Amino acid sequence: MEIESSNNLHQTKHDYLYDGQNLPFASDSFDTIISTQVLEHSFNPDKLLSEIQRVLKPHSYLILTVPFIWDEHEQPYDYARYTSFGIIHLLEKNNLEVIIHEKLCTGIPCLVQILNVYIYKIILSKLKIPKIFHKFIYLTLNIIGFGAQHLIPKSDDMYLDNLVVAKKITPPQSN
Repeated sequence: MEIESSNNLHQTKHDYLYDGQNLPFASDSFDTIISTQVLEHSFNPDKLLSEIQRVLKPHSYLILTVPFIWDEHEQPYDYARYTSFGIIHLLEKNNLEVIIHEKLCTGIPCLVQILNVYIYKIILSKLKIPKIFHKFIYLTLNIIGFGAQHLIPKSDDMYLDNLVVAKKITPPQSN
């Protein structure tokens, strides 16, 4: 599924479009929904999460990844970044119980990944350097980062992405 936009209307790589209001599925349709790096592109994340909660079957699961530290991408459709506390709050507010939460790519590897992206976007994409040299630069930085992560104290406060597994909670029926 793709978010409905003028860019996506003419692409044929999606099966369904999300109009920003309603997912095009009946309630209680899915055992599991996987959403990777999507929520930051929704201008109304509460609406999207309530729709995900609606189409999940009772006691079924959402597997979700969202960025914490990352560059702006797919401009102008990149609206948010999520701390671990922010994403957990959003999910719980929408009747999704967090079962697992992990911070992905923490500490020095996070810095190296950001540096790789910066070098690509700011330097290498603008120069006429053969792709094989790009790979050499990235490999060199990754090796340095791998070594440095064993020498420098680890920090879980700096990370690229949140990975969450959440279970649908069916709210009590009001009389």
